[in-house]
Amino acid sequence: MTVSRRKMLQGMLACGGAAIAGRMAHATTSANAIMLERPIPRSGEMLPVIGLGTYVAFDVASGSPLLPALGQVLQHFTDLGGSVVDSSPMYGNAETVIGHLAADHHLRPALFLATKVWTRGRDAGIRQMEQSFARLRTDRIDLMQIHNLVDLKTQTATIEEWQKQGRIRYSGITHYDASAYPELEKLVATRRYDFVQFNYSLAERDAEQRLLPLAQETGTAVIINRPFAQGELFAKTKGKSLPSWAAEFDCTSWAQFFLKYIVSNPAVACAIPATRNPKHLADNMAAGSGRLPDAAMRQRMVKHWESL
Repeated sequence: MTVSRRKMLQGMLACGGAAIAGRMAHATTSANAIMLERPIPRSGEMLPVIGLGTYVAFDVASGSPLLPALGQVLQHFTDLGGSVVDSSPMYGNAETVIGHLAADHHLRPALFLATKVWTRGRDAGIRQMEQSFARLRTDRIDLMQIHNLVDLKTQTATIEEWQKQGRIRYSGITHYDASAYPELEKLVATRRYDFVQFNYSLAERDAEQRLLPLAQETGTAVIINRPFAQGELFAKTKGKSLPSWAAEFDCTSWAQFFLKYIVSNPAVACAIPATRNPKHLADNMAAGSGRLPDAAMRQRMVKHWESL
């Protein structure tokens, strides 16, 4: 989310839950389309293609006056067909906020909770994961991922043990930079992990060469982080009109343009843009409905992006 997309956030949240809900309802008045879903290859369980990241967006203090408005955002996320919420102990207070809001709004059954472990040592990993259970207020985490592959062997052993116990449903590995792709490829090839999460966008397409095809070949579900390349995509398109042919795949904004490019790749299960802005939430979620670009259109999107 770029500075321009955050510009009016504090003012909007300060208006309170009712006003936020009104804005969100207005933004989605015509959004009656059903959210597209993709199967988790190892189980067949369906996931909505647009999820919700929590980095920065949900890192607010406990008791913050922003919490009621954030609760409305999370509620609306599920109302629009979303379920995958991705967090981490490294995202400040985000896990605690999600746990609090999910409990207050009775949303836990509707959510697919994904978080991470990022520490070294068996005991430290267990403490951190137990902390995530407590912060998220849940007795089962849907997806536990090893953040940036830190102490992979040790944390994998604990995750697999807890999977057998039913405390964790799926295992995963994550990274945010293309420099880690060779290692991710080796790990995906083992078929040991149910999910892999990494960066992918119109600005960062290296994963198309090997990693995405390999994930599809091995039946590894893919979650995409950095879908807007840390704001680079919006910076490049600022002040520029969306091409008229974007209407051919039911696209009405640049955010949808960027997200539809990602989720139209058949290897991708879910993209997780982070936002606490209700207007941007509705816009992002709309990318998960309607037509998606085919292979020829995807090439056209890349050419247009490179021409900007």
